[in-house]
Order: sequence, then C-alpha cells, then structure tokens
Amino acid sequence: MVDFSGQVVLITGAARGLGFAYARCIAALGATVLIQDIGADSNGSGADPKVAVKAAETLGAEGLDVQAIAGDIGTRAGCHNLCQDVLNIHGRLDALIHNAGWVAHADIESIEEQDFDHMMDISAKAPLWLAQSAWPTMKAAGYGRIVMTTSCRALYPQYVQHGLTAYAAAKMAVVGITNVLAAEGEKDNIIVNAVSPVAKTRMWGVEGEPEELRASEVAVGVVYLASAACTEGGWILRAANGQFHATRAMEAAGVDYPRDLQAIQASTAQEVADNWSSIAIPNREPRS
Repeated sequence: MVDFSGQVVLITGAARGLGFAYARCIAALGATVLIQDIGADSNGSGADPKVAVKAAETLGAEGLDVQAIAGDIGTRAGCHNLCQDVLNIHGRLDALIHNAGWVAHADIESIEEQDFDHMMDISAKAPLWLAQSAWPTMKAAGYGRIVMTTSCRALYPQYVQHGLTAYAAAKMAVVGITNVLAAEGEKDNIIVNAVSPVAKTRMWGVEGEPEELRASEVAVGVVYLASAACTEGGWILRAANGQFHATRAMEAAGVDYPRDLQAIQASTAQEVADNWSSIAIPNREPRS
C-alpha cells in the first residue's frame, strides 16, 4: 500500500505545474509536504516568494498538510541550507523530489556560458547538493527516497530539439548522478530514481488544465518512486498521458567489460568503416 503517513517530503519547484501535482498527490496520501519554489518566470529568471505561499494555501484549503519553505537552490550552500531548515522544523526528511527547472533555447552559435552554468546549477547540481545534504539523515534513519528529473529530449536522439544543448546536457548529467547514487544508497535503503515527465504546463506556454498530457497523470508515477513501495533504484521512469515505462541502460549478456564487448572486431579505421552497419545496432544481442 502506498502510504506517506507521518513522513516529511520536500519538493522543489512545486508551486506550479508538475511539482504542484506531485505535492497534492503525496499530501493526499498523508505526508507533510514542503514546497520550495522561488517563483521564477518560465525562463528561470526573477523571483516571487508569494507563488509558493499561495500554492501551499491552495492545498491547505483542501485539507492537506502542505507548507511553503523558502530557499534558493542555485548554490551548494543554498541546497544544504534548505534541507537543514526542513530538519530544523520537522526533525526528519523521508523523501526528496527535485522538480525545479525550465527550458531555455539557444542554438550552438548563441549559447552563453552564464546561461549554460545556470542551467547546470538548477537542473544538475541542485539535485546532487540536495541529495548530499539529505544523505546523512536518510542514512541514519535507514530510509530515504530521492527522485530526480531528466528528459527524453536528452535521452533519445529522435526527440531532441534544436537549441536545447544546455538543457540536454543537464538532463543527461542527472542520469549519471542517479546511477551512482542509486548504487551508493542501496545498502542504506536510500532509493534513488529519476523521472522523465511530459505534461502541458507553463513550460509549454499552457495555462489552465489541458485536454491531454496533464500533470496529474504523471504525478502518480512520481509518488510511487518517492514511496516505501519503491524498492529498486537506478531507473528512469518515463511518464506521459497516464502511461509509464521504466528504463535504464543495460549491458548485453556475456560482456566482460572492458576486455570483451562481445562486439565486432576491427584493427583499422577502414575495418570499422566496412563493418559500421553491424557495429551501429541499437539494443544489440551479443554475438554468437
């Protein structure tokens, strides 16, 4: 049974869109949910603390235990301070969902270092620093759930969009972080996974409830990942339109990495060229 009674859950970027849907769903299952959201605009700029307060009040009016918590996650110190504030107030932190982020477009000739770094700070570094801060508490409790956010716009070449280099770089970084932390946390029952969600929210330029690709239809999958019912880490949960598919990169059977890749043998560049149609096969089976 998926139940959060007595648990404290921190969700970043939770005042609107997907994060708000996560907060509502988890709080309805008994958790005390803390909403962090600086109230930035759709470009990741600016701040309005009233946005998080209003979201918490809206969910509170539904009888849910949801509170706004201030905190800037753009630095390591800010992430650590945020988690410490949660612990100072509630004495525990059972689950962490990093949802904060945005989509910024800039083609290869116009990417600015400052904008790239800002994307990495919020979308890739923040989940790492938040996990680092929550880790000792979760380790001492012998329990923790961490959910990070990636994107199929980075994972699959057929879904990439022009101008999303910084976004894709950050989202792929999240996959590596998830893989390592899932392995590190396993022995202490700290389960780390990522979600790749699709929903028509403010990031799509959509206001109000859409006819399809609703945030609420993604939320139930994220709620599962953040719950005690989830006992496996290192997965990417693709979630869209009420459908879910968990995936991760898996090595072919029989591989003795790195000495024997069970792959095509070549000793010259020409041999690689001549065999490319056999080398470049997605989801290959090991050679017989």
